[in-house]
Amino acid sequence: MSVFAKAKASRSRSLKSILGGVAMVGVSALVLSGCAAPAEEDTAEDTGTRQDLTLKIGTALPVTGSLAFLGPPEIAGVGLAAEQINAADLGIQIEVTYGDSGDADNKAYATEVPRLLSDGVSAIIGAASSGVSKLFIDDVTGAGVIQFSPANTSADFTTWDDNGLYWRTAPSDILQGEVLGNLIAEDGNETLGIIYLNDSYGTGLTEFTTEAFEGAGGEVVAAASFNAGDASFDAQISEVTAANPDAIAIIAFDETKTIVPGLSSFAKDKLYFVDGNLADYSADFAAGTLTGAKGTLPGLDTAELGTFTDDLQAFVAANGEPALKDYSYAAESYDAVILLALAALEANSVEGADIAEKLQEVSGGSGDGEKYTNFAEAAQAILDGDTVDYDGNSGPITFDENGDPTEATVGIFQYLEDNTYERIAN
Repeated sequence: MSVFAKAKASRSRSLKSILGGVAMVGVSALVLSGCAAPAEEDTAEDTGTRQDLTLKIGTALPVTGSLAFLGPPEIAGVGLAAEQINAADLGIQIEVTYGDSGDADNKAYATEVPRLLSDGVSAIIGAASSGVSKLFIDDVTGAGVIQFSPANTSADFTTWDDNGLYWRTAPSDILQGEVLGNLIAEDGNETLGIIYLNDSYGTGLTEFTTEAFEGAGGEVVAAASFNAGDASFDAQISEVTAANPDAIAIIAFDETKTIVPGLSSFAKDKLYFVDGNLADYSADFAAGTLTGAKGTLPGLDTAELGTFTDDLQAFVAANGEPALKDYSYAAESYDAVILLALAALEANSVEGADIAEKLQEVSGGSGDGEKYTNFAEAAQAILDGDTVDYDGNSGPITFDENGDPTEATVGIFQYLEDNTYERIAN
């Protein structure tokens, strides 16, 4: 049995089944009201005593759809964090119910999110796509459940009316757009064309990239959008290449596999990718297709993460899964679970609202907590009555009052001859 299939979580799916994208059990006529985690009724405020907590979380991460390549590292990050928290045995145990967010086209979330809520989770990790998160955020936060995304970057979430229940470990696209726009300008490009997905992620990142590039003296000469589910991109490619830009930025997801071949006559080292499509294309394109192309991705350099990547690989291997090809948003997913567990310990409660009230504190966003970089030491400090400031594998985090991280790193990557990529700068 997978480590994810806990004895007390009979409806949880194993790592093998969720990564394999098995058929989902249908759920009908679910009543979403009152779906917050069942009360472990006494809180610290009620009794002054500490209790053993069982925190139920769900995942709505992409197993299917245009962002499915991000699913394995994100799901592994969640599972590894839960395993380590449970092994620490410091007053809290995690039960995970795994689910598929899908995308805006296949709408897997429409069945999965109600299933997770009916299972009594206190928090849902996901979605990866900002556009998908917008389709269920009101259902989740309206049910008193925390929605915690490791990869949402749309600036819209900063001011979303979420009852203080939406949080994310990924930085806003304001930062990534600034890095990308400046990178393209610093590479000596004076004009830029953009092909982008017409959703909150694509339009937002296009806006912030444009602002940065033009602020650096460049000019965006063409910007062509496409919709989720589109299969042909000839019109967008023609519009952008007709403007004869020095560089082209592709702000997309899996559609990139269709867009790139249409740009075969464009200089490879003048293509720029983003977090949504910075992927291993070694099995998709002929060698040399992307040599020299660049891209941006939030997160620390894996060289700075110590044993974290080794631990992830050992974790998926122990569950009979293929080795991870990359680690996109794995650290952010891992940290989301750690922060939820620390906040629950601090609140001495598994109620969504109680946990949310402590998330900023345990991230170091309020108070004068002492810094900790692993769960066991931070949890013990909380049990000892101290205030903690968790700095994770994704960075210092340090939430503001809107649930946004105030400190983040965006890496710059370059593609090699085999269509894999390597980090070249922060």
